[in-house]
Amino acid sequence: MTDPITPKSETDAPTLLTAWKAAQARLKTGRIDSPAIDARLLLEAAAGASRMDILTDPYRPITADQLSAYEAMVERRLKREPVSRIVGKKGFWKIMLNVTPDVLSPRPDTETLMDVAMLAFAKNEAFDAIDLGTGSGAILLALLSERPAARGVGTDISSEALAVAKENAANLDMNERATFLRTEWAAGFGDASFDLVLSNPPYIPTDHIATLDPEVRDHDPHLALDGGPDGLQAYRDLAPEVKRILKPLGVFAVEIGFDQGPQVKTLFEAAGFTDVKIIKDLGDRDRVITNGPDPRTNPIPQD
Repeated sequence: MTDPITPKSETDAPTLLTAWKAAQARLKTGRIDSPAIDARLLLEAAAGASRMDILTDPYRPITADQLSAYEAMVERRLKREPVSRIVGKKGFWKIMLNVTPDVLSPRPDTETLMDVAMLAFAKNEAFDAIDLGTGSGAILLALLSERPAARGVGTDISSEALAVAKENAANLDMNERATFLRTEWAAGFGDASFDLVLSNPPYIPTDHIATLDPEVRDHDPHLALDGGPDGLQAYRDLAPEVKRILKPLGVFAVEIGFDQGPQVKTLFEAAGFTDVKIIKDLGDRDRVITNGPDPRTNPIPQD
């Protein structure tokens, strides 16, 4: 049994530092990845503290209520509930998003899509984008945050996910440029409507879901994970639709599983695309299929 976060005696008043260190030790004992980071993020939420507060004012006392809330959060994390689910927020690219059990918690791997988009369209270029299967709106809203002249649409079949995306757009003051619609992929949109098409579709083979980490298996919506028997069904549906709605000189980029590159590339080539390439993420794993620029061979401009 691990030691609680509460100080050992009544004279040892809990501080940001002592609470953080105790929680970090508990998470490490519980074999939680990144215990220091997780403990800090939970402390920020429980104590209303910033990262800077913890670093510059580490001996700031925390109240009994804050400590109780922190202990409850740490207990949830020890049961493999993701930090983003516990605090209801997750950072993606340079923005902060609300997340709920109705949406996939955005992951750093997905930022590879952003790397492609940043190269494909200049800072002040006006263009129309669509994010198919938008979930929390992470991809579309991150894109619009970097490209102020762009407009975008996010689609999803989940009304609950769209509600989260709309709330995130409102929080980021992007209501005027971001629209969210309930439809299946690109159904209802006209041919050659978009300059940029992005998507992070479900790509986990159905029978692999049970083997995923508990943080994903038990807390992400299976609708956003299940890619059918071989994990490729979404790409079979997407490839011809992306070809249909993309303008002749447009760019598409879709996220893939690390072992799906050649198969998905073939599906998009069969749909009529040329110069289709597989892009690797920062972990050197296949992560994106695109007809756009490769951020690993072209430097991303610093705006």
